[in-house]
Amino acid sequence: MPELPEVEVVRRGLDRWVAHRTVADVEVMHPRAIRRHLAGADDFAHRLKGHAFGAPMRRGKYLWIPVADTGTSVLAHLGMSGQLLVKTQQAPDEKHLRIRVRFEDAPDDAAPGTELRFVDQRTFGGLSLHENTPDGLPDVIAHIARDPLDPLFDDEAFHQALRRSRTTIKRALLNQSLISGVGNIYADEALWRARLHYERPTASFTRPRSTELLGHVRDVMNAALSVGGTSFDSLYVNVNGESGYFDRSLDAYGREDEPCRRCGTPIRRRPWMNRSSYFCPRCQRPPRSS
Repeated sequence: MPELPEVEVVRRGLDRWVAHRTVADVEVMHPRAIRRHLAGADDFAHRLKGHAFGAPMRRGKYLWIPVADTGTSVLAHLGMSGQLLVKTQQAPDEKHLRIRVRFEDAPDDAAPGTELRFVDQRTFGGLSLHENTPDGLPDVIAHIARDPLDPLFDDEAFHQALRRSRTTIKRALLNQSLISGVGNIYADEALWRARLHYERPTASFTRPRSTELLGHVRDVMNAALSVGGTSFDSLYVNVNGESGYFDRSLDAYGREDEPCRRCGTPIRRRPWMNRSSYFCPRCQRPPRSS
């Protein structure tokens, strides 16, 4: 699944090419791509036509585009393989094109003749329209916590929540109501940098330890952002269809049996919550109770 850096890369592309453009028409090619909009494809298209998009926004892994003067937003569920692409109207349709949004271009537009396409090979993702909360979030994600790159993220509240949560640290990092945007890849990377085992109890965290971990979370996400995110295959791309290449810089995730870049010990992989955890058994020693 795409995590915060990959979603932020898409948001920045949409902000450049889609923000403040007026929708001329919406074409839904596959009903699954609109299944979260319970009123159906015709209603979705009707409620967008003639309205301008605002500046795209993100919280954690969630991306949405406000619809001007309506109090609603289009929420994008990228799922396992969803892509939001900006293409010229003359470009051939993608094999897995699910939704097309055309715009009313004015002569002074920066991107005349381009359209927004939602492409999804596995059809797990989709677009849907939702009412906004007073804070400007689609109502269905109002429970999602701020992410660590948000200027309003509260480090002290995060530390106190860790101490109260009585869980293990990787589970806490993936809890989107506690801290959003961190998924399996960047959790493993931050924990490797912090020399913490993924089963370390959160109740044992001191304030300096929490602060240090947050610093590593931010560092790894900013490093990924600087190179376009992590793309293990052609599914995770920006709006121009280009892949990020942070996978070349990963220190733990996906490096089973390769030497730890700090101590040379082979990285290990363990099954974890229907996923995998990658760690160095020397640098990230398990807690004594494990």
